[in-house]
Parts: sequence; structure tokens; C-alpha cells
Amino acid sequence: MPIYVGTSGWEYKHWLGRFYPRNPKPADDLAFYAARFQTVEINYSFYRLPDAETFAAWARRVPDDFIFAVKASRYLTHLKRLADPEEPVERLLSRARRLGPKMGPVLLQLPPDMRCDIDRLHCVLSAFGRDVHVAVEFRHESWFTEEVCTLLASHNAALCWADRWATLQTPTWTTSDWGYVRFHGGRAAPEPCYGPSTMADRARLVADAYGPDADLFVYFNNDPEACALIDAYHFAGAARRIGLHSTRTGEPWEIRVGALKP
Repeated sequence: MPIYVGTSGWEYKHWLGRFYPRNPKPADDLAFYAARFQTVEINYSFYRLPDAETFAAWARRVPDDFIFAVKASRYLTHLKRLADPEEPVERLLSRARRLGPKMGPVLLQLPPDMRCDIDRLHCVLSAFGRDVHVAVEFRHESWFTEEVCTLLASHNAALCWADRWATLQTPTWTTSDWGYVRFHGGRAAPEPCYGPSTMADRARLVADAYGPDADLFVYFNNDPEACALIDAYHFAGAARRIGLHSTRTGEPWEIRVGALKP
């Protein structure tokens, strides 16, 4: 099964001239992106949940093999802090399901000051049901316990591996038969790029943990300087060199990393 490699979002003004052509500018940035990548993580939905037609329109603009990951609204994760999840989960799914077969996993990114609450985690995972793949990105160390690991596994929910400044912030648990990884920023030049050697190390780590048959979703959130685009390319290449199947990631000559000349 493939490793789906993409970026967290596709609408960044600073990608104009680095990835999206400046003249003439593409009429449809998403279609341009989807011709070069096979997946994207929708992070806009964290700040403001789109209506159902917006999800449907996104699905129409990409190829049949494209997959969207959906970041859950901060209303659920940051305002309600997972309490009483049934209504916000239903609202999210009723809209996101308009992606049809192009809908992939849902990401829950918890606030950095939210301490472990096993009951709330159980309730929210139950609200999503077994037919939705859910990844959880914990950002407080109190969550990293055997009880949480067991609960995730009982729902086939993935611990989201999170890397920040080229250092893993989470355990490398495999709590599901699929995986989810997010890269937030490296230390190579120009920052926040990771660079090819770190990407090769991370690809081997993922391969050793999950093997060649699991579906994996890998997203780069280090969008400044177009780092996310080039790091995705290097990660995918490293994965292929060790025998894994990675989805398309464009070509390096299409991406200008670093400062643009005036």
C-alpha cells in the first residue's frame, strides 16, 4: 500500500513564484497542486469549518486518485477540549463526507496545555465510529501512557507522530494498521527545511515501524520558503529507495526553495 505524501494546506501566498507560476498564475491552485501531489491535509477546516458544498467542490477539482486528510475544527479540540463531541463530530462528518471516496483520515490536534483525559478521548473516538480513520496529535506529555496507547489501539486510531525542529515530539507507537506523520519544521538551510539526510532517516524509521503494507499519511507543515514541498519530494524519494511505494510529489525543478530575487 502507498505512503501518501503531501503538505498541510495548498493556499500560501509565499508559494507564488516558488511553486505556483507567477505569470501566468494558475486559475486553480488546487488543481495545479493535485497534478503534482496525490494528497493534502486540509488545515483550513481547523480555523473555520467549510460548508458541505465547498468539500464537494474540492473533490471535483482533483483527480480520482487524490486523497484529502481533514483537520478537525478547533471548536472540538481547543474550545470544547473534546467534551460532548457528538454534535461537532456529526457536523464535521456530514460536511467532509461530501469528499466521497477522496476523503481520508481525520486529524485531531489537541492543545499543548490539554492534559490527559482518558474519558474524553474515549468519547470522541467512539463518536467518530469505526468507519472513520482518526489520528490524534497529542502535545502534552501526560498523554504518553500505556492506557492511552491501549485505548487508541482499541479504536484502530493512529498516534500522530509529530516532528518539530528535526526532533520527534511523540513516542513511535504503532496503535493502528495505518499511520499518520506530521513534520512541523527542520533545522537545515534555509529554515525550516529538513534536508535530504534527515528525510532519509525518517523514512527508514517509518518503514521499520510499519513495514511495506500499511497505508501511511505523511504531511509537511513547514510551508515557509517552500520547504514543505521540497522536503516532501526528498521523503518520498527516500521511501522509494528502501522499497516502499510513495505517491507522486512533483519534480524538484518546479520548486524554488529560499529567498526569491526581486
